[in-house]
Amino acid sequence: MTVLTRKPQESLQDSLQQVTRLLERHKLVEGMVHKQEGPKHDLVEKLVHRQNLTELQMKLAALHPADIAHILEALPHTDRLMVWGLVNAEDDGEILLEVSDAVRESLLADMAPHEMVAAAGQLDTDELADLVPDLPSAVQSEVLDTLDAEDRAEVQSAMSYTEDQIGSLMDFEMVTIRADIKLEVVLRYLRRFDELPTHTDKLFVVDDNDILKGVLPLNVLLVSDPEQYVQEMMADDVVVFQPFDDAGEAAQAFERYDLVSAPVVDSNHKVIGRITVDQMVDVIREESDAEVLSLAGLKDEDLFSSVGKAVKNRWPWLALNICTAFIASRVIGSFENTISHLVALAALMPIVSGIGGNTGTQTTTLIIRGLALGQIQPSNTRMLLLKELGIALINGLMWGSVLGLMAWALYGQMGLGLVMMGAMMLNMIVAALVGLFVPLIMQKFGRDPAYGSSVLITALTDSLGFFIFLGLATIFLM
Repeated sequence: MTVLTRKPQESLQDSLQQVTRLLERHKLVEGMVHKQEGPKHDLVEKLVHRQNLTELQMKLAALHPADIAHILEALPHTDRLMVWGLVNAEDDGEILLEVSDAVRESLLADMAPHEMVAAAGQLDTDELADLVPDLPSAVQSEVLDTLDAEDRAEVQSAMSYTEDQIGSLMDFEMVTIRADIKLEVVLRYLRRFDELPTHTDKLFVVDDNDILKGVLPLNVLLVSDPEQYVQEMMADDVVVFQPFDDAGEAAQAFERYDLVSAPVVDSNHKVIGRITVDQMVDVIREESDAEVLSLAGLKDEDLFSSVGKAVKNRWPWLALNICTAFIASRVIGSFENTISHLVALAALMPIVSGIGGNTGTQTTTLIIRGLALGQIQPSNTRMLLLKELGIALINGLMWGSVLGLMAWALYGQMGLGLVMMGAMMLNMIVAALVGLFVPLIMQKFGRDPAYGSSVLITALTDSLGFFIFLGLATIFLM
């Protein structure tokens, strides 16, 4: 028998297109009915409206909350709110967790307080800790009041950590066992559960004070002699995390050690929660998205946010660009006499600055990645510096020679070709230095190394590239 499958991304895009078509048809039909007149115009309009929205509602009901979240993020604000109003209320909580922060803000702004409370009531305590901080303060209090004392303490505990710490991601549902019992007893104990917590691949072995002693993998439990004791079969070499650990570093550890779940312990090695691979995948995705935006000097922004919000998010780096562009123009202006005597310089300047900017961006991208992975240490910084200088020198000589020959061939001046070659080589060396030290300096001062790095690299390499090229031309060609 042949089984046909589709890639999830293809299926998701199909769903998005279907929802979009239903929305377009709804608008078209509503517009046509609204223009018509008749004795039962209002009734007809109401029936058509209900029919179109019912079909869209049925389509949404068949989708996973994560898919609905993706569709909401891909819709303009008005369409997004229409679709959000048709979503099954039982899925509201999960969808709010899946969408980006910016989209979540727009959805919450459209919800009444009682709807927010109902959505929060569908979530587990670890999920609540992600949603509650985004709710209005009055709603936060109401949500916490609906919880029992234990759940409220867990949510407040998770909320006490920052979003980039393990403590904010902890899952409090886990299975713990003692070391001095037989595997048969463990199996009987597990059968009492209706279902195990998601992503349970191991059981945490603790003593009477919940101090972690080891872990018992489920595969070991299932294939071992039931008469064996837990302490004989458990693994005591355990990857553990503490609540103040960085979530990004924990995600790297999950990838490095192929983890599905891991215990979170306090300073006394007492188990207080766990983290799971699905949470780490979310961390990796969010960090990746944030890094892409940060390189351009942007923070989290809804693709369909209002003009006002987008302008507010983007203007700081645009203001900086204006300042740096003005500096670059003054650099060029100070060499007006040189340019007026040799007009060819004006045509060649963008080549020098453009290639320098590309060199700097390549270097800074590698450095930012190395910083994110913890590969760059004070002990290897000098080696990285020498390596990047060597690369810049070789590329500068090679491509500088090519461009120098082209300049000589185009303008018939050997001196201009030599200046072009020298400027290319020097600018690529400078660009490599800038690309190396900008993210390192930003990290040293406690800033995100990726935030605005590409903007700064371009600004510096442009100004310095113009200065080097025109400076050499003034010295050797005037």
